[in-house]
Amino acid sequence: MIRHLTSLFDVTPQEVLSILDRAAELKAKHKRGERPQLLPGRVLAQMFEKPSLRTRNSFEAAMINLGGSGVFLTTAEAGLNGRESLHDVATVLSSYSDVITMRTFSQQLIEDFAKVSRCPVINALSDERHPCQALTDLLTIRETFGHLKDLHLVFVGDGNNVAMSLAIAAAMTGMKMTLACPKDYQFPASFIAGLRQKYAHAQVTQVHDPQSAVKSADIVYTDVWASMGQEEEAERRRAAFADFQVNGALMNLAPEKARFMHDLPAKRGLEVTDDVMDGDQSIVFQQAENRMHLARGLFAWLLIDQNKWTSAGTRGQSAEPRSFLLRRLNGLEAHEFIGSGGRRRERDW
Repeated sequence: MIRHLTSLFDVTPQEVLSILDRAAELKAKHKRGERPQLLPGRVLAQMFEKPSLRTRNSFEAAMINLGGSGVFLTTAEAGLNGRESLHDVATVLSSYSDVITMRTFSQQLIEDFAKVSRCPVINALSDERHPCQALTDLLTIRETFGHLKDLHLVFVGDGNNVAMSLAIAAAMTGMKMTLACPKDYQFPASFIAGLRQKYAHAQVTQVHDPQSAVKSADIVYTDVWASMGQEEEAERRRAAFADFQVNGALMNLAPEKARFMHDLPAKRGLEVTDDVMDGDQSIVFQQAENRMHLARGLFAWLLIDQNKWTSAGTRGQSAEPRSFLLRRLNGLEAHEFIGSGGRRRERDW
């Protein structure tokens, strides 16, 4: 069965830990100068509707580091601007690719594409979900604190796609999460209902006082006040979030052990000040680097650990492209086959 990551709801808590372990293992090797070629010949296709620095480059670097290569298309270039049907685009592109990443406005577009795709589809960001960012954040938090369970993450800002994915991640790993936001920018009620249906024990709260919220924080996290597509709301949002800036005064209310995170890009001077971004409590750039390490772990998990046809499924060995693997597993090469009695016999092609 093809596995996708359109949302963190697509994986189990144990699978999340397996992805993190795979990413940590590959990061440790990367730091030692090792580049295990686990995915030679594999092709990553990236299809983006929104521009990106970290997302595009981290995924492409991850695949190249693992021995594969990448192709980049805008959604318009791929034909999803109405030139072709979604069904046809998904069928054709997935026949050329081993894994596809999509960065779009619409979550439904990614989910519909995955239903047709012949290879794994990864949500690289939508207006509703950002699962790879949340997985990266879990990796970074675990590196920093040594564990995840019972840590308190305080997200100061909008209940947006990043915050929603972090809430799911927190529920899956036993973390506590508080969203500190203006009253009109809370999580949608439907999201909270769905989260509690899936994880009844989820420790997710929403408050409107960031000063009180950060007093017990292990992680103080923020994001831009206006995301791509919300430019017309920028001034209204700036006014609404004026009291929700993460600055030195707010961080001074948090425990000394607390660390600051931001998924980037940051609007310095708006949601966060320079002294916090560049301060001793900031792990923002460790977090940004981990986007690549998480992508490597996710590719390995999807294309090796979840692929029953991968004869090199044990860690540290290379995974061969599917067409060659199938020939090997079926005992056939271009010029031979196995005859009765197990004897190798030449075949005319």
